[in-house]
Amino acid sequence: MKASLGILGVALGASSAGLGICALARGLWTHDDRWLIVGRRAIFFVLGGAVVAVGAMEWALITHDFSLQYVAANNARETPLLFTITGLWAALEGSILLWVLVLGGFLTFTAYKFRARVTDPLVAWASLIGLAVALFFFALMLGPANPFRTLSNPPFDGQGPNALLQDHPLMAFHPPMLYLGLVGFTIPFAFAVAALITGRFSEGWLADVRKATLIAWGALTIGIILGAWWSYEVLGWGGFWAWDPVENAALLPWLTATAFLHSVIVQERRAMLRVWNLSLILSTFCLTILATFLTRSGVLNSVHSFTESDIGPWLLAFLGVVAAGSIALIAWRGDRLRSPGRIDSPVSREAAFLVNNLLFAGLAFVVLLGTVYPLLAEALQGHQLSVGGPYFNLMTTPIALALLLMMAVAPALPWRATSTDVLRRRLIIPAYTAGITMVVALVLGTRGITTVLAFGLAAFAVAGIVRQYVVGARARHRAESERWPTAVRRMVSGNPRLYGGLVVHTGIVCIAVALAAFGAFTTRREVELARGQSATVSGYTITYLGNRTEKSPQKTSVAVLLRIHHDGSDLGTYAPAISTFPGSNEGIGTPSVKTGFLRDVYLTLVSSPNEKGRVTIGVDINAMVVWLWIGGAVIALGTAIAISPELRRRKVRVDREPVSAPPEAGPTPSEEPEVVPV
Repeated sequence: MKASLGILGVALGASSAGLGICALARGLWTHDDRWLIVGRRAIFFVLGGAVVAVGAMEWALITHDFSLQYVAANNARETPLLFTITGLWAALEGSILLWVLVLGGFLTFTAYKFRARVTDPLVAWASLIGLAVALFFFALMLGPANPFRTLSNPPFDGQGPNALLQDHPLMAFHPPMLYLGLVGFTIPFAFAVAALITGRFSEGWLADVRKATLIAWGALTIGIILGAWWSYEVLGWGGFWAWDPVENAALLPWLTATAFLHSVIVQERRAMLRVWNLSLILSTFCLTILATFLTRSGVLNSVHSFTESDIGPWLLAFLGVVAAGSIALIAWRGDRLRSPGRIDSPVSREAAFLVNNLLFAGLAFVVLLGTVYPLLAEALQGHQLSVGGPYFNLMTTPIALALLLMMAVAPALPWRATSTDVLRRRLIIPAYTAGITMVVALVLGTRGITTVLAFGLAAFAVAGIVRQYVVGARARHRAESERWPTAVRRMVSGNPRLYGGLVVHTGIVCIAVALAAFGAFTTRREVELARGQSATVSGYTITYLGNRTEKSPQKTSVAVLLRIHHDGSDLGTYAPAISTFPGSNEGIGTPSVKTGFLRDVYLTLVSSPNEKGRVTIGVDINAMVVWLWIGGAVIALGTAIAISPELRRRKVRVDREPVSAPPEAGPTPSEEPEVVPV
């Protein structure tokens, strides 16, 4: 019954997508609005089909219906309820189900948002493109990725999910957030293609997809941070980012989407970079398909890739069609895509944003090359190559530092042009702050030019952000005679995109500082201890107290008990463990972590007690890792602010700061909007 219900849901979604495409195509061809309305209504049935299919699969997982091949391979009777539910995205077929569910949600949100413009050709073409993407993924489930295949002789118990996927509750959040981000970029992609087809590629379509793009970008950012946290808490290697190909696959669309979110401001303000913005959003969607291919086709050997399948050729063919179609559309409209605006001065905000975009594009190319080159070399020459951390760290660090510099400088630059005097006034305090920070870092023993520069540029950026808030709030306070807290609140609510972006930049700075500190101040050692013996690592004394074995239907764990002392303080007992799961002969390490604002004590059990009763313990003293997670939370807050609605009541005009002029007395286009709502 569950298999039949699931197949019915998939068939409903696929047929509704096909019907919607046909209806929209006929309506656009004949200019008959009735068919456009039918096409819009089909979107809701696409979501309904996805909900039915996902509900059937979750029903089968929760009731342990091992007559379904997917359930038998990814579930067991003793699997805890949380990991039973998350089994939906534990392997290829279930993750495609999650994909169509998320896509159906985004398409429905779009259809509802533009319900008053259902006959608008731009919206109709965007809906058609979105339905075409949905139809492709439904077709995968009707063919090579069918999640509802049945077994003629169902087993009494299933194999259970991969051991790594049932060892931490982050599995309930990390993959769904990644899918919200990756799938969400279908909406701006669809509108970009629609703009090219209809010839309406000025600035209107950008406003139509602004919120969807921000939601997708924010979800992908949070998904990447949660993935790093999962790696840190589960894999037991002491780090959080290893430049693994699957990690890179998620990072690539994030880089191009971040570039788009910056350059789109230039197009909205100066009507520039039209081809560039269209190329970025089309590339972002292509990279999401590439990410799906890399993670779900079985071509990669990765701790983050848990499936092998034969859908690789399907995904590659779809990627080829999308990429070729995108290039053809831009070439077709090339003559009409020329922007009326131009960069008036190399020292201007639009010039800085262009440099920022080129840096993001360069970073994406470096990551893409390091990720794809080993696959190409193996396919063409039969040689297996590995591109690891040394390549990525060497190539990406200079670009990352340059991006940190541009993040600090760009918001302080006015549009069009500026004078040396204005530039000096705006950057003098952040520059002094950066210089003092680097001197203090050197005095405190920081070594390495990269680390010192990272701390200095982070201070530069924070000082610039604080300056923008202060100048904007001061102008509001003077213009409206409001109290400072009220002035700040209304300033942010009046321009949420600007101030949400500044909060996001603050989160990025937190992450940059954490990465620099982690690379410079982390200590790693392995110690072998007998019961009652102690060892000291970076001032932390670790004493081996004994071990214990815990058995449950889900797993068997061997843990060692370690007492930690630091500077005369007892930090408590730690219990790193190695667990074995039914159906798996390989032990899975579970680190024990004591988190602090400045450092983490990260302990792993390298080897269980031997015949002499001795154990080997991995001891990592990791600097400022918690600031990665804090930075992620700040980015989430900034994204929420940026997508919040602007509060518009009566409008009050605020004077701009002149380009060459006397002392700074009020807001500028870079710090406060021309019209401030109150």
